[in-house]
Amino acid sequence: MIAKISSGKSTAGLIRYLYGPGRANEHTDPHLVTSWDGYAPDPGRADDITAARKQLVDDLDLRVKQADRLGRAPKQHVWHCSLRAAPGDRLLDDGEWADIARRVVAATGIAPADDPDGCRWIAVRHAPDHIHIAATKVRGDLRSARHWNDYLTADRELAAIEKEYGLQRVIRGDRTAAKRPHRAEQEKALRNGQAKAARERLRTVVRTAAAAATDTDEFLGLLTHSKGVLVEVLHFPSGEPRGYKVALENDRNAKAEPVWFSGSTLAPDLSLPKIQSRLAAAEVPASAAEERLRPHPWHQATAAIERIPHHLDQPGAEAAQAHLAAFGEALDAVALTAPPDIRTELRSAASAFERATRSRVRAEHHHARALRGAVKAMLREPAPKDGAALAMFLDAALLAVIAAARWHDRRKHEQQVAAARKSLLHLQAAYNRTAPGPLAGLSQRRPAEHVADRYVRCIRQAAPAYADQALNDPAAGALLTALADAEAAGHDPARVLQLVIDERALDDARSPARTLTWRVQRIAQRTAPSCQALAARARSTMPLAAASASAAAPAATLTEPTSASHPRRR
Repeated sequence: MIAKISSGKSTAGLIRYLYGPGRANEHTDPHLVTSWDGYAPDPGRADDITAARKQLVDDLDLRVKQADRLGRAPKQHVWHCSLRAAPGDRLLDDGEWADIARRVVAATGIAPADDPDGCRWIAVRHAPDHIHIAATKVRGDLRSARHWNDYLTADRELAAIEKEYGLQRVIRGDRTAAKRPHRAEQEKALRNGQAKAARERLRTVVRTAAAAATDTDEFLGLLTHSKGVLVEVLHFPSGEPRGYKVALENDRNAKAEPVWFSGSTLAPDLSLPKIQSRLAAAEVPASAAEERLRPHPWHQATAAIERIPHHLDQPGAEAAQAHLAAFGEALDAVALTAPPDIRTELRSAASAFERATRSRVRAEHHHARALRGAVKAMLREPAPKDGAALAMFLDAALLAVIAAARWHDRRKHEQQVAAARKSLLHLQAAYNRTAPGPLAGLSQRRPAEHVADRYVRCIRQAAPAYADQALNDPAAGALLTALADAEAAGHDPARVLQLVIDERALDDARSPARTLTWRVQRIAQRTAPSCQALAARARSTMPLAAASASAAAPAATLTEPTSASHPRRR
């Protein structure tokens, strides 16, 4: 059950609407279910509807007029709350709706229980699935009602009502969601043949520009050059930008003027100061010389996304929230460069996950510098045409979304959990279209049988819990080829396997063979460590290993390293 609360200044206008036919003749049998004292006139059951309606308005406005003579009447003296049952809920009778209305006005402070000076109010039912509560916000002592945070208090009471009445449990938010389009905005979009309202379309444009930009000037420049978008930048007296507003060229009001939206009205995190804080927390672009030594930007971004489940398991919620925000930007970015056949799915995934990037937890964006910097570099480097880099990215993104849903679920962030799960469906669809081609290409290059047998033994040794599932998977041939490619590039296949398994667990992977394939292939792109580097690494760990062994001698059977974690070279 959900509540919608608003204020107004005309009691007569609201009563006329409640007892009228509605905007589309949807009001059927309007009648009173309860009132402040149980004796209010009911125009829906009166012989003279007009007279009863006037009497009801006069009764509701009595204290307002008295307070007005004393100069105490609030300008917006009407309180209007609509309560609607969820689709699929059982039909409530008038008595049940009356009880619900009394509980809501008590919880919100309009008419507290056992308070004789509570405001005057009525509850009108003119449809099977909802009621309207109309109240005047002047108490019996002629003070204004104390109904601060009435939406939150009503929402908490409705959650208890759902449980007691056995109604469908509505997913509730934390007031961090982007503002939804008004009904008028939605109807205007439909008239113009658009699936989304102007507010939603502009939100996507601004989010994408923020994901691609490296500084404020570039962000504002990308907005300015966006097709069909008008931009107005506001400046401080010093000349520095202090804000911006955007509009669609073809979205005009009755005066033929553009309908402007500031960044903060599009979403809480799209104000210019908040975008600037995210831009400042991106990794500084590398020099040309440094860039040549780095992995491919798509591999960098994938590696950073693979670490997100680990970050979400750490105690710092602020750091975790920062990685979720940066991951949302990564989804916005990849939709820009994706092939046309999956672009719609990826845009839908990014749009859905946008709700999961915000919560009451304040993000400390500097924790996600590497991911945000990799995303911006990724946009400047097209993905390899074979589709492997994109499939690798999407595979890591799937596991990150699953981890995000779990993280939000632990904190009771219901809307964010639902958003992550919706995003997962679109990402899975995009991955299912992307992965088969690169996997088939790898499988066709399956190594010779004796070589494949050696890799099979490595897999069983490194990942005994997942070995059977991976080797019986259709992608097993691709995994063997990836190991062969890694070995051809100078890597030790056993060491690579152990590395990718130690990095991240495979518990959430639908196909361990596919996930291992992409991880191995990504590592195979790196320069293999030289013999001198491996020897130096071994020398640096030997004293530590000897000290650990002597300190833990009584428990040697528990601490002795296994051959699976440290494979021997024969």
